[in-house]
Amino acid sequence: MTEQQRYRVVAKHPGFELRRYPAHLVAEMRVTGGLVEAGNEAFQPLAAYISGANRVRRKVGMTAPVVQEPAEPQKIAMTSPVVQEEGDRPDCWLVRFVLPAELTPGTAPEPEDDRIVIREIPAQLAAAVRFSGRWTETAFGQRATALGRAVTAAGLQPTGAIRYARFDPPWKPWFLRRNEVVLPVVE
Repeated sequence: MTEQQRYRVVAKHPGFELRRYPAHLVAEMRVTGGLVEAGNEAFQPLAAYISGANRVRRKVGMTAPVVQEPAEPQKIAMTSPVVQEEGDRPDCWLVRFVLPAELTPGTAPEPEDDRIVIREIPAQLAAAVRFSGRWTETAFGQRATALGRAVTAAGLQPTGAIRYARFDPPWKPWFLRRNEVVLPVVE
């Protein structure tokens, strides 16, 4: 069974859950391309890292989700609709594998591939919406827009980039796949 990233549901609002995510480690790679292409390109090197392509040749347990977000800061308007703007480098994404909870910055194996960075994501409060279906820009984009509107309507203020989370392998039938759109909000 694949370890799932931990979080605690703080509240339920129309259109989303408000969650508290603890600090956690990720293996992260910066990739240029469209949403789907960037995710596909980063998957192999990240999968190789957890399969032992690291300095100590240690396998790292697979966790879910695989997370992707734009690499450059984004501005999110506080009016409706919420508009997501790419930074000064369009089509640049950070693709992340969430590492098992027992790993620390001192115990995570160092990647052999210097494009992969291990870093700690700080604890955060975030709004999240879950859906099933295909991993398309349209599917994620529609949910991101709806989530931004719901967050604003609830009186919350976005504080970071929207991220897209995929929980299932590509061979799982599309209609059974678990996906999420997550938006950090101000405490």
